[in-house]
Amino acid sequence: MPHFRLVLLGLLTTVHFFSAQAQDLNCKYLAAIEQGFLAQHIKYSERNQALADRVTEQYIKRLDPTKIYLLQSDVDQMRKQVKDFVGKVKDRDCAIFRQIHGVVENRVKERVEFAKGMLGKGYKFDSKVEFVFDPDKKDFPKTKAEAEAFLKNYVHFQVSNYITTDTKLDEAKTNVSKNWDRSLRRLKETKPDDILSGYLDSFARGLDPHSSFFSKDVLEDFEIQMRLSLEGIGATLSQEDGFTVVEALVPGGAAFRSGSIEPKDRIIAVAQGEKGKFENVVEMDLRDVVRLIRGPKGTKVKLTVLRKQGEGKGRFEVTLTRDKINLEDDAASMTYIDREVNGVKKKIALLNLPSFYADSSRGGRSAAADIKKLIADAKAKRADGLVLDLSNNGGGSLEDAVKIAGLFFQTGNVVKQSSRDEGRGEVVLKDNDPLVDWSGPMVVLTSRVSASASEIVAGTLQDYKRAVIVGNDHTFGKGSVQSVMQIPQNLGAIKVTVGMFFTAGGDSTQHRGVDSDIQVPGPYVTEDMGEKTLEYSLPPKKIPAFLSNEAFVKDGPSAWTMIQSDWLPQLREKSKVRVEQNEEFKKITTELEKTKAKGKLIKLSEVVKDKEAQEKKEKAKSAKNQSKAEKEKEYLKRPDVQEATNVLIDLIQLMGSKSVAVKR
Repeated sequence: MPHFRLVLLGLLTTVHFFSAQAQDLNCKYLAAIEQGFLAQHIKYSERNQALADRVTEQYIKRLDPTKIYLLQSDVDQMRKQVKDFVGKVKDRDCAIFRQIHGVVENRVKERVEFAKGMLGKGYKFDSKVEFVFDPDKKDFPKTKAEAEAFLKNYVHFQVSNYITTDTKLDEAKTNVSKNWDRSLRRLKETKPDDILSGYLDSFARGLDPHSSFFSKDVLEDFEIQMRLSLEGIGATLSQEDGFTVVEALVPGGAAFRSGSIEPKDRIIAVAQGEKGKFENVVEMDLRDVVRLIRGPKGTKVKLTVLRKQGEGKGRFEVTLTRDKINLEDDAASMTYIDREVNGVKKKIALLNLPSFYADSSRGGRSAAADIKKLIADAKAKRADGLVLDLSNNGGGSLEDAVKIAGLFFQTGNVVKQSSRDEGRGEVVLKDNDPLVDWSGPMVVLTSRVSASASEIVAGTLQDYKRAVIVGNDHTFGKGSVQSVMQIPQNLGAIKVTVGMFFTAGGDSTQHRGVDSDIQVPGPYVTEDMGEKTLEYSLPPKKIPAFLSNEAFVKDGPSAWTMIQSDWLPQLREKSKVRVEQNEEFKKITTELEKTKAKGKLIKLSEVVKDKEAQEKKEKAKSAKNQSKAEKEKEYLKRPDVQEATNVLIDLIQLMGSKSVAVKR
């Protein structure tokens, strides 16, 4: 948004922002960056007491989200300091954030000393412990003794998590003790600009749950996700007990091609170039390790690797040449399923879109362009129907959402975006491409996880009666639009909510989401999953419908058939019978009922017996290293994917047995 850029640049210029070199975030820039949020946010445009209260609460939660470290007296003092800071624009002193950080550090040190003392020689694991861990269900402790009483139960809980993985008690104690040391060390290593970044992000989240401040590192990760590419060695890394561990290798990446790196390898040192000096990365924060390993295509990086060999460990060095890596797991993909129906073979195209990605650079990759090519392939293969899977898609590029929705009808309105200036009305975003890329029967698969851009596509196709929506009761319910604006001098970026969107039927998906035409059970159907549960979530709205007649095509090769309301009861009844008989859906329903019955109470006697949960985690880790064929096989086993395909087959049969005129 050009106006957004002018506002932000103008504000930053007033604090003598520009210089020849990149800057570190410091106090003099905060007010200008805050005003950048307020200049564009859809609802909040000025500082007031209510905003100060919200920002303060978000900041406190960031400092101690579990309510394990701080005392109520600490929190009371911090609230006063932060509220006073938020209310000011001039004469601000950012020293309060360093002071607050110091208080947190001292409290963490106290808890570490208690936890390590408890884990001494006399420690006995108590499997009978029961406690409520949910921070929303408890207050900050009033005294040190009260804090330690809760901490005692929590330490038992930490030990139980290791025992679940068949770790011996002594090793579990050691691991928990090291984790506490690590927490304190990383807190001590927090950089000044990270402290200020944390405040700015709290300011943003005080506006609404989707506005945020991107530090330089977070911005880099965001851009990688939108481009679906990065330059590095092609390995997914995690942190475990202070070590950087290789989780998975990207097929075709430098690490994969070398044949020297394997999943579960531990990287213990990194050097730049052929002659660079090795830097020990044990106990280093993961993002700092990643920063050392990533680098421009064609440059070299050396790694010292530790690998388990039998009962011991082997140590070796490997030199890798960084390369451009395409993150294909997050890209659109097509799978074909052949089914026989009443003796007739049917080919189903299953199009999986995990995110709405878009690289803004010239010739960059986009979800819309990829899907257009995949649909052309489905038509060439004479597919009889299409399932568009958005069930794990949390959103992304609004422009691509509009283009993708438009692939399935002729030109017409897709979405309206509002602004905070109600006198300006809504901006209409429409599909201007007259080509109907896919005119055949289609189903859209969603879940409670499907959000934002996913809801635009699903909601629009439902409004035009273009597709049957199969999924959980409804989607996530995020009906707001964010704009990301980079701040000069490599200080990061601000992401701010600039509007609400409405699908062509006039509905905002805010809170309500997109209702499924045909419901199936899902693991995320819980009370705390959805936009309406988020703090400071914006209220929903509704406007008059703005469907376009030109979207419909009655005759010719691009003609498509509207979903008739009397078809849905028939489709639901057939689906209901299958779902009730499906063992996988039964398991999902049983697990949900167990979770609801258990509530927020943690019983260690149940935790240590829960081997199944640990097995699921290990299975999820190993899945990252499966071949493309293996991943596809597992994907096709999903009960919701199978049922979406079944519904599509039913729809194809309905369409084939009835001659239906397009109604306008």
